[in-house]
Amino acid sequence: MRPLLLVLEMIKFQHTVFALPFAFLGAFLASRGLPPWHKSAWILVAMVGARSAALAFNRLADQRFDALNPRTSSRALPAGQLSRNFVALFTVVSTALFFVAAWNLNRLALVLAPLAIVIVFAYSLTKRVTPLSHLFLGLSLAIAPVGGWVAVRGSLEWDPVLIGLAVAFWTAGFDVIYACQDVEFDLKMGLHSIPRHFGISASLRISRLFHFVMLGFLFLAFRVSGLSWLSWIGFTVVAISLLYEHRLVKAHDLSRVNLAFFTVNGVISIALLSGSIYTWPHEASECQY
Repeated sequence: MRPLLLVLEMIKFQHTVFALPFAFLGAFLASRGLPPWHKSAWILVAMVGARSAALAFNRLADQRFDALNPRTSSRALPAGQLSRNFVALFTVVSTALFFVAAWNLNRLALVLAPLAIVIVFAYSLTKRVTPLSHLFLGLSLAIAPVGGWVAVRGSLEWDPVLIGLAVAFWTAGFDVIYACQDVEFDLKMGLHSIPRHFGISASLRISRLFHFVMLGFLFLAFRVSGLSWLSWIGFTVVAISLLYEHRLVKAHDLSRVNLAFFTVNGVISIALLSGSIYTWPHEASECQY
């Protein structure tokens, strides 16, 4: 079991709760209810493949920096618990799994699959060149709801794009908070981030701005999609959770960053999904797509 646990830790499998609910949210929006089971199965495979490939590639790209950073030096690759060859092979297999899933979904999903992989891989390199890497990470997760919609309908419309924009700014906001832990290290290594360039206090304000924009896009998405009152309960939970998240982290006290990053954001993603599952109980038409 130890090699399996090392792999799951390397790709932070427990963080799948951040992205996977948004992929199914896109699928629920497209189906106006529960999507067909075979679509759901291939969406799950696609998400696991893409996310595993992205995280493994990130570990390869950042191995040198992870080894020098006290916060990340114990990770499996810099600690020598996994070899670069193994992680590279894992990346290739996970990427292939993603393409197999896209091929089994529909033509548009397969056509867009290379673009999705380029985006999620490119994020790992953006911190070397721009402090806007947080927004690029947001773009990587924004693919999830758009991909869920495309997987069901085989077309692209505004509904999932608005959800994707909400996810992008939500992700960028909490990634700015998380990056506050590495300001000194980023400065020393010549890496770029909003906290490194603007300081922690200003960065926390920028994070709040990102999350305010996220709520705006989410509001538009829910209005355009015509969701029921159940989803607005989810929206309220998200707003309250974001407020709580920003109360947890202070410029002079980053000790509760992990609580803000992992626990609160997990609640946010699940709240949005839960409020949308049975939004259209009389309109679902799985066979239509």
